[in-house]
Amino acid sequence: MRLVGDDQEQSVMSLKDALDLAIRKGLDLVEISPNAHPPVCRIMDYGKYCFEQSKREKEARKNQKVVQIKEVKFRPNIEDHDFDTKVKNAERFLKDGDKVKATVMFRGREITHTDLGLVLCQRMIERLSDVAAVERPAKIEGKNMIVIFAPKHA
Repeated sequence: MRLVGDDQEQSVMSLKDALDLAIRKGLDLVEISPNAHPPVCRIMDYGKYCFEQSKREKEARKNQKVVQIKEVKFRPNIEDHDFDTKVKNAERFLKDGDKVKATVMFRGREITHTDLGLVLCQRMIERLSDVAAVERPAKIEGKNMIVIFAPKHA
């Protein structure tokens, strides 16, 4: 087997000799690459190695942001002030780094007036154009019209 010491020197020796060397140094013999010919082992403190590895993984998890999809729902005959409030909420979600799903809900015969929903979606796209990019344009799914916005990163 190929043995990598704690000071990065490499040598080829038998398993028994490597184990004896690890015991003399008070460290562990850890197999790094079992598929190599000869297999590569390393002499190290395995507990310390595991601790440092878990610390690195924890740090990586802490630095990544989970993107959520926030939803803003409204109806085709929404009043201007209510629409402004919904847009403000969507803008806040986008600034926090979340995606926004804008849903225009049609009830009953309102579905025959999808043009009203499209006008609302266009208004929202225009209002959010400085903080968001349209990830998915307006599309009807069942009795809802859906637009998905993703935050712009400047």
